[in-house]
This record gives sequence, structure tokens and C-alpha cells, in this order.
Amino acid sequence: MYTSELTKYSARTDIGQSSRVLVVEDEELIREMLVVSLEEEGYEVVTASDGRAAVEFLKHYESNSGESPLDLVILDLMLPQINGLDICRLLRHQGNSVPILILSAKGSETDRVLGLEVGADDYLTKPFSMRELVARCRALLRRQRLSTLPPAPVLKYKDVSLNPQECRVMVRGQEVSLSPKEFRLLELFMSYARRVWSREQLLDQVWGPDFVGDSKTVDVHIRWLREKLEQDPSHPEYIVTVRGFGYRFG
Repeated sequence: MYTSELTKYSARTDIGQSSRVLVVEDEELIREMLVVSLEEEGYEVVTASDGRAAVEFLKHYESNSGESPLDLVILDLMLPQINGLDICRLLRHQGNSVPILILSAKGSETDRVLGLEVGADDYLTKPFSMRELVARCRALLRRQRLSTLPPAPVLKYKDVSLNPQECRVMVRGQEVSLSPKEFRLLELFMSYARRVWSREQLLDQVWGPDFVGDSKTVDVHIRWLREKLEQDPSHPEYIVTVRGFGYRFG
């Protein structure tokens, strides 16, 4: 039967919160290794040792509205009683979109394609490294989180609008082309209009804390942005210098 007692962990994952993972694996050693590796990453883990136990858990999960969300299923294909492909088909037939990572000793192209066609999101061939498995889990969870986020709003200030989803900037009705760093700078400025940013803060937010270089690179990018936004870059109305402090937008 599936594990009935769940252990909760205070550790947080790279996507911002603890995630609940169902591991369905009949080989005890592999199952225990998966549990240990996932717990070390801060995941909450539930296990099932055969296909029927997994289906029973999923039925219980679906019928109990107070149950913690199930964020990921790691599913072996060659399971006793009910195989992994049938479980995958059942989940997708029920409209369940939880990410599914298939584990299998079958590594042929036909087997991988079949697994993906029945609804799996990823396929990992045995033997595998735990490091790779954890990385794939992170990627699947990150993708799932991003897919449920509401679209970022279009940012507008006077004659400038910035669409984060489309990476487009319009100035006085005309689209302008920005480099990635220029776009990120403008997005940061417009998200916090009238806030004053020091050069160091802008470097940290846009270039990252590991940036090695001169803070004057901020001034260079500000000048380039002004040339694309301002009607008179020497007298800016959008990106304003606050002497002794840094820059603000608006």
C-alpha cells in the first residue's frame, strides 16, 4: 500500500516552496534512494510500491479536497498489478495535468515516444544519476509553476508602454528595439516608477550579484536607453538623474 504517513519539511525548493511528489516504484532500493534524494532537496514525498497502491492513493487524493496539492509524479513503467502507462493514461483521461516523469529500463526511441504520447512530460532511462533526476524534477516543477502564473501586466507611463510577455516596447506609438539588459532596466524602472536606484542596486538587479566590472556600465546603458526613449536625451523626462543617489523613472 502507499505510505499513509506524510512527513513535512521546512526546507524550500528553488521554485520558492516545498513541493509534494508521488514516487511509484516497485524496486525498494531505487525507491528509497529516490526518497532520500528528494527529501534532501526539501520535497515532501509520498511513495507507492505497485500500480494498484498508486491508483488508490490518487483516488484518495482526488476525493479529499483538503489534501495538499500533488505537484509531481515519478512513475516507473514496469509495475506489478497496474503498469505505469495505464496509470499515465488514467491521469490524463481524468484531466489531471500534474507533471509526470517516467522511469524505465526500456530506453529505445519507440518506448520513449510511447511514454510521451500517453501523457508523460519527461522520460528518464535506468540507470540514471540522482543529480540528473533532481534537475529534471526542478525543471518540470518550474515549468508547471510558470504555466499557472497570470500574465504579467503591460507597464505604461506617459508615452512609453512595455509588454513583458511579448518583450515589446512602444514609445509614442512606435516600437523600439532594446537589448536584453536595456529591456530589463526599463522593466525594473517602470515597475517601480519614481523609486530612486543606485548604480549598485541596478547592477545587482539587472546584471546579478556575481557581475564583475565597472559600475559605469550602468551609465552607458542609461545613455543608450535615453537615446531610444527621450525626445531630448540631454533633458530627459523619463530616466532622471538624482545627483548623489542614482536614477529614477518619471
